[in-house]
Amino acid sequence: MAIIRGTRLGPYEIVGSLGAGGMGEVYRAKDSRLDRTVAIKVLPSHLSSDTELKQRMEHEAQAISALQHANI
Repeated sequence: MAIIRGTRLGPYEIVGSLGAGGMGEVYRAKDSRLDRTVAIKVLPSHLSSDTELKQRMEHEAQAISALQHANI
């Protein structure tokens, strides 16, 4: 399911699509709370009920958020 530009997901406003794969779709979004650009990964509905997969994604998000580099 593609999410269109301008759609709001909580404090995030979708700006555009970055890519898609077997695990979901990734979008560029604007974080209105912190006034920054973020990437949002959206799982397909058939995967979103998988507890193990959601845990894996949470670990992935924690690892990515720890990265600090000028080009990221």
